[in-house]
Amino acid sequence: MTAVKKVAIAGSGVAALATAIQLAKAGVEVDIFEAQPALSALGSGITLQGNALRVFDALGAWDDIRDAGYVFQGLHLRAPGPGAPVVAQLPDVQSGGPDYPAAMGMPRPDLARILSAHADKAGVRSRFSAKVTGISETDAGVEVFVNEESAGVYDLLVGADGLNSKVRDLIGIETKPEPTGMGIWRSFVSRPAEVERSELYYGGPVYIAGYTPTGENSMYAFLVEKAEDRFGISDEDAARIMLEESRAYDGPWNSIRADLEAGAPANYTWFTKHIVPAPWNRGRVVIIGDAAHSCPPTIAQGAAQALEDALVLTELLVARDELDAELWGDFHARRLPRATAVVEASVQLGQWQIEGNRDADAPGLIFGIAHKMAAPA
Repeated sequence: MTAVKKVAIAGSGVAALATAIQLAKAGVEVDIFEAQPALSALGSGITLQGNALRVFDALGAWDDIRDAGYVFQGLHLRAPGPGAPVVAQLPDVQSGGPDYPAAMGMPRPDLARILSAHADKAGVRSRFSAKVTGISETDAGVEVFVNEESAGVYDLLVGADGLNSKVRDLIGIETKPEPTGMGIWRSFVSRPAEVERSELYYGGPVYIAGYTPTGENSMYAFLVEKAEDRFGISDEDAARIMLEESRAYDGPWNSIRADLEAGAPANYTWFTKHIVPAPWNRGRVVIIGDAAHSCPPTIAQGAAQALEDALVLTELLVARDELDAELWGDFHARRLPRATAVVEASVQLGQWQIEGNRDADAPGLIFGIAHKMAAPA
């Protein structure tokens, strides 16, 4: 028996797809409703820590994901200025345990494609251009309205529909993402042979400059600055700003600038923070992933926490006979403290950068969270 037999999921990101895969594998009927017309083919790269890789293995997708990305160990810190000397070589904690690399990078569209293929294989039905617009709950189930029309009655609706979650609004949760005061430029570029792991530069004209390898021939580069109103500018201006802000950084940044000059696109977003207090559910509707919590990517745990939400939720749904208060209590006990610790640490690291606090123990905070994540959720 499972606590649910038919589940609707809003969204098609990592939390949504992981939830769908695990439930469908257990024989649950699953429908995904995605407001966008298709899986996004856009985006730069993503850094995935070991505890995210552990979830991929549970999904049965780890081999495909490993083959599509670039695994690495350790983190290098470089100084701005001529030569970009390496000033520190930091080890990574294997937060997924000894069976997985400490971290990996990969293109975001490839991750979405692989997880979507596994969902299809498991029997998940996916609808695009299908926005969840309303709900009506009874004791027997929750009726889900898509594009203003009824899509049927389900045992559970999972809102994994991102930062600006419509499901979160529909169930009356008022906690929403707030800007942290930082913005980030990202670009997907070619990987110089010397880049074999994530590298960060502190100091210079921006808070952080860095890059992460995502494949044999690719990586994503980023610049973290004070949040500015950069939205709506042209592609040419975006590349120009990223070029100018990166000129203080040498080494592999010379290759990155060459790609930007050759037309590599740059995109800009603000960092946000929020954590919805318990409960994340209202009756037969629950939010997970970015709908429930967000944080700056200062310790690269956003995707991992969304995946852990999905894994814990589905484990409980498959193992229990009823969707009751005990199930929700166990879910929140396992997820809320862990997600809160990640959000708070990630925000603190960013705040230290904004304040220019050079005495803060950033490595200690990062490694402390990594050790916490090493214990399964």
